[in-house]
Amino acid sequence: MVGEADAVVAARPDLRAVHLDRHLLMPGFVDAHHHLTQSFGKALAFGEPSEIFRRIWVPLERQLTAESAYVAAKLAAFEALRGGFTTVAEAGTRAPVDVSSVAQGVDEAGLRCVLGAVCEDVEVAERHLTRWDSPLLHPSLAIPTPDHVPDGVLRELAQLCDESGAILQIHVNEHLASVERSLEKRGLRPLEHLDQIGALGPQILGAHATLLTPGEIRLLTETGTAISYNPVASAWKGNAVAPATAFLALGVRFGIGTDGTRGDGFRLVDAAEFAQRIASGLATGDSSCGGGWTWLQHAISGDAVGIDRIGRIETGGLADFLLVDLNVPELCPSWDLPWELVRLTNRDQITAVFVGGRLRLWHGRPVDWDGRELLERGEKLAREVVATAELHRVHPRSTEVRR
Repeated sequence: MVGEADAVVAARPDLRAVHLDRHLLMPGFVDAHHHLTQSFGKALAFGEPSEIFRRIWVPLERQLTAESAYVAAKLAAFEALRGGFTTVAEAGTRAPVDVSSVAQGVDEAGLRCVLGAVCEDVEVAERHLTRWDSPLLHPSLAIPTPDHVPDGVLRELAQLCDESGAILQIHVNEHLASVERSLEKRGLRPLEHLDQIGALGPQILGAHATLLTPGEIRLLTETGTAISYNPVASAWKGNAVAPATAFLALGVRFGIGTDGTRGDGFRLVDAAEFAQRIASGLATGDSSCGGGWTWLQHAISGDAVGIDRIGRIETGGLADFLLVDLNVPELCPSWDLPWELVRLTNRDQITAVFVGGRLRLWHGRPVDWDGRELLERGEKLAREVVATAELHRVHPRSTEVRR
């Protein structure tokens, strides 16, 4: 029930009113691009050259069992909820296990999930799109890159998503190496390749898209294809920053994602604005770079991930929201709350996280399951998985360098 406080209290005399002075009720953040089963790696990928998926993530995920994939996903979900995310788009695991392990982890944690499954067969894809009955799970298909499956299969998967109202998640134009591989193989850049085979459209969520020509931006606008702008990933292991202010000006649909870097919604919107200032604002004298509200709006919107009942506080919504403590010195005095949320607000100000109308976290801790036990279990399993995975780091760990 949504309305003025006095009206809501009067309508529900059976409930005890809890007054939270100087608190903001806002929609939860939406992580438009995540890899939930990579949570065991984290700092192992820091300071490494761009294509860490080949040397870190693929070897690590291939060592996961059903149990460790479940724990890794639940651990990532716990981190996301602590950071104010109420929805994440899981881009598909490479772990040799059924995706139900990931589904169990996020569902138990209480996180809404656009659950991507890497499918190379249309029949398998159809089963995935119809097998889930949890209100928190929204099935999706995923293909790591456009050249992962034959063109005909990719086109069929895109059509299936279009017909079923699901999204197809694909990494596109992320690194120089991937763009050059596509040029060598097809004479087309990855996004151009998707357009040539007729796969682009509103059902596509392209991840990263940091290396786009003006013509490719035009393709996004014309086809209604959505993009996940991942600013922290660009800073940590990218070749470039996606032109999000150009997306805004030209009407390209986009959300904002973490790429599993860190589950912190307020730091993500800060990075989203900061990256645009560094990439283009400084050179053009654009001191606003979209303003504070732009990045909040795209960080809470469910449009890019295919869910239209989140991102707003209104009757009929899915009731995914945060209570944020504004009674802190960082926001005193308060002059422009959207800008202050982007640049000054912290994860530790999140008093409560609600998903689907249920309280999931209170002051950063789960209310109906044992967070401490999960951390202990995750620590143990992570060390076992990393010990057996054949990871290849280009650089030694920073602690070794210091010694």
